[in-house]
Amino acid sequence: MEGPAPTSQSTNETAGMHHHKMMMMHMTFFWGNNVEILFSRWPGRHGAGMYALALIFIFVLAFVAEWLLHSRLIKPGSSNNVWAGVVQTLLHGTRVGLSYLVMLGVMSFNGGVFLMAVAGHTLGFLLFGSRVFKKNIVA
Repeated sequence: MEGPAPTSQSTNETAGMHHHKMMMMHMTFFWGNNVEILFSRWPGRHGAGMYALALIFIFVLAFVAEWLLHSRLIKPGSSNNVWAGVVQTLLHGTRVGLSYLVMLGVMSFNGGVFLMAVAGHTLGFLLFGSRVFKKNIVA
């Protein structure tokens, strides 16, 4: 059985067609500061300074996500449970959104981004989730 006849279009025929830049996506970890993280062309080819800023941004996102996970911004037994529930839900949504942004950054497969995301989560857990800085309560 034969399929439909192939259409012959020359690659030179571009009348009415838009040119799109082909974006290469890495499928393995790589090292280097020529990477796109979260936003198109950012940091891109803007040099090591913008790459360092992007790494700091990913670190801060991961750190704040851990802080929101382990923080007790709403005290138990507050007088207005509905308002406390709404604020708690908004904080949860914010934490989930930050975590997804970190995940999207890691999906750039850049080794530096991966290390900064892990470092941000690790330091955040150390400061806010572990027993290192919690007061011991003797029962």
